[in-house]
Amino acid sequence: MANRGKKYLKARELKTKPEYTLEEAVALLKQGHYVKFDESVDLAMRLGVNPKQSDQMVRGTVVLPHGTGKTKKICVLASGEKVKEAEEAGADYAGGEELIEKIAGGWIDFDIVIATPDIMRGVGKLGRILGTKGLMPNPKSGTVTFDVKKAVDETKAGKVEFRIDKTSIIHSAVGKVSFPETKLVENAKAFIAAVLHARPASAKGKFVRNMSLSSTMGPSFKIAEDILEK
Repeated sequence: MANRGKKYLKARELKTKPEYTLEEAVALLKQGHYVKFDESVDLAMRLGVNPKQSDQMVRGTVVLPHGTGKTKKICVLASGEKVKEAEEAGADYAGGEELIEKIAGGWIDFDIVIATPDIMRGVGKLGRILGTKGLMPNPKSGTVTFDVKKAVDETKAGKVEFRIDKTSIIHSAVGKVSFPETKLVENAKAFIAAVLHARPASAKGKFVRNMSLSSTMGPSFKIAEDILEK
């Protein structure tokens, strides 16, 4: 086991029982915060599905009511008037073939890519570059759309995409430690609701096996299952 620092071990002493309500976990995360930077608060959920089965894939998006606390650089790939629409909506970068060629050359100074359907043929050749970093535009995540303004607005408002990994876990940041406790709880509940809504019809038995809340450098706190009933 890796050696843990004294501050981490002191924060871990706050864990006095096996599981907590969301409100309790958030309060303890803030109480145990010991680093100088504003840590992210992450929610992880282990699901009772087999991600190797295509009909049991769990993915979706959710706009967190209070955002994630992180500013994302947005790149919009479009043509004609849609480029102007993206710029007016506040996209950091907007363009067509010239941006596609720039990305093909190795430029990736952005956190999310939004593309209009008519330009996806050109975007397709960026699969090796964007796909490996999870940045490839996808209609299911709302990043392939003609409604560029809506997509940019939602991203800036705190839209996050989630997708189950090969270990059947879904996780996402739901805010920063500096957020008020009520906002962190509301963000976490919104994320949980979105995952539950994305349950595939083929999923049998217990859908959420367990879930936990943690900060970037702190210990995790297991969340009581009765939160799913609220």
